[in-house]
Amino acid sequence: MKTRALCDLLGLTSDGLAEAARSSLPSGAGVANQLYQQVFATGLLEPASLGLTETSVRAWHEHFHVGLLEVRQVVDEEGELGMTSKAVLATSDGLTLECVRIPMPPHPDGRPRATLCLSSQIGCRMGCTFCETGHGGLTRNLTAGEIVSQVLTTRLKLGWECGNLVFMGMGEPLDNFDALAQALRVLGDRRGFAYAAERITICTSGPPGAVTKLRSLGMARLGLSISLNGGSDGSRGALMPVNRAHNLAALTAELAAYSQRKNFVLGANYCLIPGLNDTREEARLVGEFCRAVGRVLVNLIPYNPGTVPLGRAPTEEEVVQFSLWLKEEGCALRRRVTKGASIMAACGQLGGATPL
Repeated sequence: MKTRALCDLLGLTSDGLAEAARSSLPSGAGVANQLYQQVFATGLLEPASLGLTETSVRAWHEHFHVGLLEVRQVVDEEGELGMTSKAVLATSDGLTLECVRIPMPPHPDGRPRATLCLSSQIGCRMGCTFCETGHGGLTRNLTAGEIVSQVLTTRLKLGWECGNLVFMGMGEPLDNFDALAQALRVLGDRRGFAYAAERITICTSGPPGAVTKLRSLGMARLGLSISLNGGSDGSRGALMPVNRAHNLAALTAELAAYSQRKNFVLGANYCLIPGLNDTREEARLVGEFCRAVGRVLVNLIPYNPGTVPLGRAPTEEEVVQFSLWLKEEGCALRRRVTKGASIMAACGQLGGATPL
């Protein structure tokens, strides 16, 4: 006899759970909102605590479950702002993914702040040459519940309280669009985590049409950053195969049309790799890109070599020089401080061998 697959509650909005409960349960659907709040606060599905009959309690457990992930390993790196921590988490089918808690400058009142870097896939098919995750290709997409579970699992099992979320972990978020869109709805649900859209940023390599598709969700306050890494089709295409299918001219036009609010600022992540994308001409072309798109903040990221390095990390002098060139081009600039490199948790390093 075939066993009915349980529905992962973490992949549903509160309205979605209420609708699913009404359609599948013989009784007890009226407590759906209370159970939803209970699950996102405790990770537990306990319909019996709400005074339901044994029949209703059994029906809830026969149809729904809470898909918390297994914590396989946590590695830490102490830094100036606090601890950067990487969690290796396992799904129900035994595959592993990684997410990272990144410390941020504290609140004005001294309270600590952190960003959680989330994964959207196990592996990645984009094949960016500087990225550890892409070396092994794509294993599978994460479900919406598995994406959301990274937040709940690390909060409940590791005590990570993260005020901001960034999809910059394993995988290309817009290559797993439907699951990402549903996860965004769940993360923002008022009865669950209630993340405001401006607290969430999607980082993408820019597959053809994907940014336009993201715009169609109507989440005007959602943050967006593009993995740029080259100012010309030659340099970007050498690092990012996606550029061959969607060149810089097409990507620039799509990004210029994305803005849905007056104060929107696009993030442009630029991984600086000596000898590959660090010339004065590249800086000039990055400036052209920024002027064509609109309001852009360039996040300059020193290259973090992984297990198959393209070369060395840039020196401080090289980073400073490229920064000066970008400023000469009128680019708004933020120098990204490397965090987590010693634990393979820095940008471009997820999915590689994790130190024991």
